[in-house]
Order: sequence, then C-alpha cells, then structure tokens
Amino acid sequence: MDCLFCKIVAGEIPSTKVYEDDRILAFRDINPQAPTHILVIPKMHIGGADEVTADNAAVVAHIFATVPQIAKAEGLTDYRVLTNNGADAGQTVRHLHFHILGGRVLGAMG
Repeated sequence: MDCLFCKIVAGEIPSTKVYEDDRILAFRDINPQAPTHILVIPKMHIGGADEVTADNAAVVAHIFATVPQIAKAEGLTDYRVLTNNGADAGQTVRHLHFHILGGRVLGAMG
C-alpha cells in the first residue's frame, strides 16, 4: 500500500508525535492551519469517513474519546475537530484523519 499515513504509522516516514497508543497516532501537521494543528489517525487503514463501518467504528470512538486528552495536553480549551471525506472536500491523504485546530480564534466555517 502506498499510503503516506500508513508509512508514518510504520515509522518509515518521520513525524512529530504528540500521542500514540495501540490503536491511534497523533502528530503535528507539517502545514499547520492554526497555531496548534494536530492530526489524529487510526493505525489501521481506513480510507475516509465513507469507509467507517460497524466493524471499525470502535477506533473512531476511541479517537473522539482521546481528542480531549490531546487538546488538554496542548493547552487547548477551545478547539475544532474536523475531517474531510474525498478530494472535493479537501481530503489530500486517503486515510481517515481528524484535525485538531486551536490556539487562535477560528471563526465560523462556510
């Protein structure tokens, strides 16, 4: 598989990790859109939100249970969590990932 995030999980490509456990990895975005911009990914390959199923949804729940811990460790009280699904929505890596953005007033989306 030629997936950038799978290569990061495998340690083939370096990243600045901020959190890791047996199921997920969180690391700093190399092109931050806010003072704090962290990507949280499942270690298993899931292409995007459209590939979440009853069989793999537990890892997504685990991500959302862990996001507040990551945000707190980064000193964030207010932050945005988002994911894009598909190229037209801005998904540039076809591996499910959630952005944690904070550290400034983000304003409305749209």
